[in-house]
Amino acid sequence: MVPLLLLLLLLLLPPLLLRPRLWPQLRWLTADLTFAVRALRCKRALRARALAAAAADPEGPEGGCSLAWRLAQLAQERPAHTFLVHGARRFSYAEAERQSNRAARAFLRARSCGAGVGAPDAAAGSGAARAVREGDGAAPLAPGATVALLLPACPEFLWLWFGLAKAGLCTAFVPTALRRGPLLHCLRSCAARALVLAPEFLESLEPDLPALRAMGLRLWAAGPQTHPAGISDLLAEASAEGDGPVPGYLSAPQSLTDTCLYIFTSGTTGLPKAARISHLKILQCQGFYQLCGARQDDVVYLALPLYHMSGSLLGIVGCLGLGATVVLKSRFSAGQFWEDCQQHRVTVFQYIGELCRYLVNQPPSKAERGHRVRLAVGSGLRPDTWERFVRRFGPLQVLETYGLTEGNVATFNYTGQRGAVGRASWLYKQVFPFSLIRYDVTTGEPIRDTQGHCVATSPGEPGLLVAPVSQQSPFLGYAGGPELAQGKLLQDVFRPGDVFFNTGDLLVCDSQGFLRFHDRTGDTFRWKGENVATTEVAETLEALDFLQEVNAYGVAVPGHEGRAGMAALVLRPPHSLDLVQLYTHVSENLPPYAWPRFLRLQDSLATTETFKQQKVRMAKEGFDPSTLSDPLYILDQAGGAYLPLTPARYGALLTGNLRI
Repeated sequence: MVPLLLLLLLLLLPPLLLRPRLWPQLRWLTADLTFAVRALRCKRALRARALAAAAADPEGPEGGCSLAWRLAQLAQERPAHTFLVHGARRFSYAEAERQSNRAARAFLRARSCGAGVGAPDAAAGSGAARAVREGDGAAPLAPGATVALLLPACPEFLWLWFGLAKAGLCTAFVPTALRRGPLLHCLRSCAARALVLAPEFLESLEPDLPALRAMGLRLWAAGPQTHPAGISDLLAEASAEGDGPVPGYLSAPQSLTDTCLYIFTSGTTGLPKAARISHLKILQCQGFYQLCGARQDDVVYLALPLYHMSGSLLGIVGCLGLGATVVLKSRFSAGQFWEDCQQHRVTVFQYIGELCRYLVNQPPSKAERGHRVRLAVGSGLRPDTWERFVRRFGPLQVLETYGLTEGNVATFNYTGQRGAVGRASWLYKQVFPFSLIRYDVTTGEPIRDTQGHCVATSPGEPGLLVAPVSQQSPFLGYAGGPELAQGKLLQDVFRPGDVFFNTGDLLVCDSQGFLRFHDRTGDTFRWKGENVATTEVAETLEALDFLQEVNAYGVAVPGHEGRAGMAALVLRPPHSLDLVQLYTHVSENLPPYAWPRFLRLQDSLATTETFKQQKVRMAKEGFDPSTLSDPLYILDQAGGAYLPLTPARYGALLTGNLRI
């Protein structure tokens, strides 16, 4: 590594010395060089894996997609090494391979109607084949068809996902909180042909079952509990299958840019959008933890939803890239966290900022001292929480990152500079190119010069983060019409004909080359690690007959990351406010993170001279009952109701005694 660092240093010094504005970055040159070498090695290793998978025997397990190939490789190289810990259950890499092979064969039977395609030991009497012969009302799954998973974070989620990949089928990760209209929208948008759901969700999904059957979906449950008619136990079917290797040709893609997975973004303009995830992105995510400096002997603590990119692609696929161990939690418990870390000898913790805030707000415990956690990796960590987290639980390294599910750019704060999300050094941008361009928040468009090209920002100036689209860094868009990707691609950014991906985020680069997140463009805000679209919230509330107008926006809440949802309401005469009906409507038609935490009842909405709603002004006015004369209400999520926001409740919220 030392000779390569010296070579890069010799190549870099001349351009750095000739650019005075880059001189403040020289003090970080060693860190920049070290990360660049790590990134180049990672890219070389991933390229070798892709070539090995393409050159492997198509009849063998190594000849399939990168996900199937990597799991088969680890099952051969590290068969006894623990891959997954979930509660009291432990699974080695060899066991993970066998479990996913069984799942793949169950899906192959559904794909072939029992004809045995791709399943050499297919038995005509299997459960899946019998279900097809007996006529369960669902058509066979065609090659490349999409199967949606509505499951919590558990081992079965992984076996089914890996099995679908091995069977040459696409997977769609459906957020577990979705029901009714949003759920049906997601299934339609990715053209799902089957749905696998957790038995514990059956009761809440019962009103949706007629619509799901009307869509022609094959319905499976992942468990042995009692099921309604037409829903079979997929795990029972899989357990009856053989666990031998599945031929690789079934999952081998024609191109690395082929779609193999759909992950639903919380969107910026309404209902969730199904982001297309390619085989290339799966392969690239195998290098995530290597780029973060994790090692093969690390134990990674993962308590994030697997339907998110952070949990599935970065957490699970990133660990597969290393061959490390994952401690998977179905839900995060701040009170149990450090005891878990002690019990399982955790060395790496993957976070979103809200989880770290939960931890620092916990009372001290013996388990938080003497732990082995040396690295915390994630996104959304506020500087004040960052400082408290390291001071209380250190010494450990915090590595803040930035990325988007559908994006083609990522940043890594490998220096540990507090509050930064990454570096914009000349060297980093040679490996992962991106730019910050001037953005007009009034028009919602980039600022262009007289020649029609975008203008790069100066140090300290907020700018729109954009990244060039190329064969190595594509943007695949979303399932559905091209209008869903409107505004995501910018043309003629710096020269005629170039194309850049628009992240929709404003970042600031300081004089030393550190990147800091500034804000999201448009009206969207983030809460609980999710994007909340104000248009979706407003339109949902306006469906109530007693509401005439709704203005939805986000407000800052002391001690909380992001912004909490608030809605200003105008009643439709002669109706009165029905808080019970409003809560029921919100809980049935919006995901929990999008529920307004505060309500403000007004006689009329504040608008601009062009009749646009005053979101910025309303957000600044906040929700303090001592300064606002309008009736205010706060969400009591535990009690399932909206309650008057009294000064006492407001005070309890500020002191942390009232949770929202």
